[in-house]
Amino acid sequence: MTVIQKKADNPIAHLSAEDIEIIGKELDAIRDRVIADRGERDARYIRKVIKTQRTLEISSRAVLLFSLFPPAWIVGTAGLTVAKILDNMEIGHNVLHGQWDWMRDPKIHSTTWDWDHVSPADQWKQSHNELHHRYTNVVGKDNDLGYGIMRVDEDQPWHPMHLGQPVWNLLNAAFFEYGIAAYDMELGDHLKQKRLKDPKFRAKAKAVGRKIRKQVLKDYVVHPLLSGPSFLSTLAATFTANLIRNVWSHSVIMCGHFPSGVETFEKTSIEGETRGEWYLRQMLGSANISGPRLLHIMTGNLSFQIEHHLFPDLPSNRYQEIAPQVRALFDRYGLRYTTGPLPKQVASAWWKVIRLSLPNRRDRRQPVAPGPLVPSGAA
Repeated sequence: MTVIQKKADNPIAHLSAEDIEIIGKELDAIRDRVIADRGERDARYIRKVIKTQRTLEISSRAVLLFSLFPPAWIVGTAGLTVAKILDNMEIGHNVLHGQWDWMRDPKIHSTTWDWDHVSPADQWKQSHNELHHRYTNVVGKDNDLGYGIMRVDEDQPWHPMHLGQPVWNLLNAAFFEYGIAAYDMELGDHLKQKRLKDPKFRAKAKAVGRKIRKQVLKDYVVHPLLSGPSFLSTLAATFTANLIRNVWSHSVIMCGHFPSGVETFEKTSIEGETRGEWYLRQMLGSANISGPRLLHIMTGNLSFQIEHHLFPDLPSNRYQEIAPQVRALFDRYGLRYTTGPLPKQVASAWWKVIRLSLPNRRDRRQPVAPGPLVPSGAA
């Protein structure tokens, strides 16, 4: 893998500038149809998911009060894990994207929602919504591309420290919410530049500290204490639920951005980028996961990562509905729609992490002069 502009077989070389803008207009039309049609059935969907999640969390925590008994521990831990995944993926991530702001319900709004996560909502929205989605897979601009701790493209210089990136990635998966919080407040950059006393950074750090204390108090102090004799087993159950939730979230996100077939881009390629070119970058810089409806719900419908990156503010329950239309557009213009089962996509993503932890093989590099996203010679 290397940035698309340096590939010998550029997958968009056959497209003209006019083709790209037509693709953009067709995607705009898909979006407009969904916006015109969204209404009560969408509102019922998100309210049902929220009610299900809250019922599952409360009942699971109640069962864990008796977690000293193995059956109660298993049932409670499983239920709490699912509740935490639903809270983060299908509810929190999508509410904070503003997908449900059109309902004008102050209880389900991106400006008021708080989630079961150590990253403060406002910091996450700034780093994810405003930066990642704007600069999807642009090397040097999209910090979500490897979260600043991994080499994710052959065009990036290799350093011996990259040998450890499979280990860093595994640790990041286990404690993903803490990694996201550190990333959201740009901890790495401030450490490198020795700007830990910067007032803006200190304010962000304090906000993260408050959120961590809140989460730790709820999960590892109050709830276990309420369990009385089951204190230690409830503590272990909560830790297990958080661990599984973190690994699941990390895996889903890896599948959306790292598998074979996902493209990366040069910073120069987005200078003067048109709407059609932005759409094309989202199409090529994302990958889907195939599977049943339950899988899609548990991924927060990020199993339709392509559709999500094209339309991040559309209700998540609509992604499966519009996916065939988007895929037909890919086919019509000779573009690869990257998708596959969860095990295949996870394995592909991890293989890339491992492969790029090593220096490039000389026979893999094919130097081609860099160029813009729009094919050479296009108007």
